[in-house]
Amino acid sequence: MRIVIWGAGAIGGTLGAYLIRAGQDVGFVDIVEQHVNAINHSGLRIKGPVDEFQVAAEAFLPDQLSGKYPAILLCAKSQHTRAATEALAPFLAEDGFVMSVQNGLNELIIEKIVGRERTLGAFVNFSADYHAPGEILFGGRGAVVIGELDGAISPRVKRMEAIFRKFDDDTLVTDNIWGYLWGKEAYGAMLFISALTHQSIAEALADGRYRHLYIRAAGEILQLADRFGIEAYGFNGFEPAAFLDDDRESINRSLDTLVAFNKRSAKTHSGIWRDLAVRKRKTEVIMYQPILTQAKSIDLALPLTRRWIQMIREIEDGLREQSLANLDELKAAVS
Repeated sequence: MRIVIWGAGAIGGTLGAYLIRAGQDVGFVDIVEQHVNAINHSGLRIKGPVDEFQVAAEAFLPDQLSGKYPAILLCAKSQHTRAATEALAPFLAEDGFVMSVQNGLNELIIEKIVGRERTLGAFVNFSADYHAPGEILFGGRGAVVIGELDGAISPRVKRMEAIFRKFDDDTLVTDNIWGYLWGKEAYGAMLFISALTHQSIAEALADGRYRHLYIRAAGEILQLADRFGIEAYGFNGFEPAAFLDDDRESINRSLDTLVAFNKRSAKTHSGIWRDLAVRKRKTEVIMYQPILTQAKSIDLALPLTRRWIQMIREIEDGLREQSLANLDELKAAVS
């Protein structure tokens, strides 16, 4: 089966390079011409402490692709989901599917464009960064989970499990992919707050002065999920149940485990921080729009969530600098 990976950046590039090395037929699509040219000319290089290798690969700009494909893995940033799905839809086989390998609840967008029956979900927490055209840093392994939106353990999910295991042998199939996606939304809220500063992820989560902000940020998202009857699942040390129960001893133990997990990664800062501090571009903060919409539908305020989202957007617009002072301001605003 030929797989198209739409978005050859941190997630798509890392996953695709491993699949190619294992013998899987993979083609990349990306909107960055220099990256496409570098891949076609010199191959795709993976570097970092996990692995060092280079593979020959085929890459296309969207208007260069032709044909119909049974599996398209969408690995674009959340803010590009709608445009990317509309662009890839003509290349999807009638009996094919799009799998969202992204951050956020993007399956909600994808299913409206290609149909729910042609949409699969995935959750990933490995650490990677796009560093240069044709080059990806693979900083550390993390959870990889795939599943049908309705929870069925279908033949196509089992086929994809076998393919994903070429990348990570610990890949899981779940009957609750939404639980993992909501869990990542809660963890992601903590990463967004850390990106208001220049602290590494490990430094941020270990900093006792602001730990209560991270606890509350995750808790707001998890409370919303709970109101909608979604059981959020944990991963790599993150334990949603402890946050929902407000069990401070278990919460601190969970955060300490996340600190240790992130210390092991060569990717010290989140992709959110890198977008703001290095690449000077918009982040994936739009992925919280469905959260805000659902909270509004049940009159749940989410005051901290709304405030840190506003602060991230101010940094994007050049109206605010990344600094620990942002966390002091955040504390004062929601105390």
